[in-house]
Amino acid sequence: MPVKMRLARHGRKRYAYYHIVVADSRAPRDGRYIERIGSYNPNSDPATIDLDFDKAYDWLLKGAQPTDTVRAILSYKGVMYKKHLAGGVKKGAFDEAEAEKRLDNWVAEKEAKVQAKIDRLAGDAAAETQKQFDAETKINEDRLAAFAAKNAELAAEAEAAVAAKKAEADAVAAEKAAEAEAAESAKRAEETAATAEVAEKATTEAPAPEAPVAEKEAPKEEGAES
Repeated sequence: MPVKMRLARHGRKRYAYYHIVVADSRAPRDGRYIERIGSYNPNSDPATIDLDFDKAYDWLLKGAQPTDTVRAILSYKGVMYKKHLAGGVKKGAFDEAEAEKRLDNWVAEKEAKVQAKIDRLAGDAAAETQKQFDAETKINEDRLAAFAAKNAELAAEAEAAVAAKKAEADAVAAEKAAEAEAAESAKRAEETAATAEVAEKATTEAPAPEAPVAEKEAPKEEGAES
């Protein structure tokens, strides 16, 4: 029975993930399978691969044929490299211990590269987040500055309006005070004129002093000559 290692699709539309399965090559793509040996999620960066290394290697030795995508996954996880090393041991190029050492070194280097990529992506994400935060902070600061300027402008306008109203009230009060003072001055002048007129009239109409009355002739004594 020809056996293949392939992907079985799962997930929703535009967010698919896959199971790595070993199945009969004649079975439908997402149909029955013999064994599930891992999963593959291309939606993350880097892609998330969960693979049972030993089972994948064992099926590879049994002759299971991986699809191109599964072969790339096996190569990425070191399964294909281990098979290559096993061929070198079989040919006598090096022993099993050297093969294990080389595989361990390759896995360590691979994991270091993957971790470096993860760290770089995380740094880029943090830098992008900080950039967005700085941009939003600047926008908020500009808004606050514009709001403060608007408030200052409104306060200046209100202060100017109060000052104008006070100046107008002071002008009205000064005008009323001037009018009152003018009226008082006119009244005083009128009273002074009236007093002068009364005095003048009193002087003009004063009675002339009476002339002294002549003494009456004394009666003549009897017996006097007539």
